[in-house]
Amino acid sequence: MASSTQKPSSSSTSVRKYEFEVFLSFRGEDTRNNFTDHLFVNLHGMGIKTFRDDQLERGEEIKSELLKTIEESRISIVVFSKNYAHSKWCLDELAKIMECREEMEQIVFPVFYHVDPCDVRKQTGSFGEAFSFHERNVDGKKVQRWRDSLTEASNLSGFHVNDGYDHYLIFFFFIIIFKLKNFYFFILTKCLLL
Repeated sequence: MASSTQKPSSSSTSVRKYEFEVFLSFRGEDTRNNFTDHLFVNLHGMGIKTFRDDQLERGEEIKSELLKTIEESRISIVVFSKNYAHSKWCLDELAKIMECREEMEQIVFPVFYHVDPCDVRKQTGSFGEAFSFHERNVDGKKVQRWRDSLTEASNLSGFHVNDGYDHYLIFFFFIIIFKLKNFYFFILTKCLLL
C-alpha cells in the first residue's frame, strides 16, 4: 500500500497558480534602498509580478502573511548581504523558502551581495558573528534549521555581486530577468505539451 506522504507523479500534478512570480528576501538595512530596490523596479518593469515586504497590508500579522506569500510565489530571490543572518525574520523566511523548494518545487536564486558565498555556506565572517549571538538566545533546533537552510541555499547556482561592481548592476538584473523569462518559456512550453 502506498504511503499517504508520497508526492503525486508529475503527470497527475495540476498546474499550480501563483499569486507572485517572484518573492524577494533581503535585509532591508543592507539593500532596501540600493540593490534590492533596483532589482524590484527592473523585475516589475519587465512585467514580472514581484513581492517585497513593503507590499504588506497595514494591520496584518507580518510574519504569517510573509510566510503565506512565500508559499504563493513561484520563485524566490534571496539577497544575502552582510547583516542578513543577524535578522531572525530573514532566517525564518529563508527556512520557509527552502521548505517550499523541497515540498513545492519552488525555484530559488541566491544573490551574494558583497558577501562571500563561502561565509554563507559555512556561517563564517558576519554570518558566524550572527550565529554566535543566535546560539545563545534561540532554540537549538531552530538555529540548526537556519544553518541547514543557509548551507543548502548557498550551494545553489546564483549570482555574486562583489565590492566595486555596482556599476554592473544593470548587467546582473538583465541576467536575472533573462533566466526568469527563459524559465517561464520552459514552463509554458511544458504545459502546452501536456
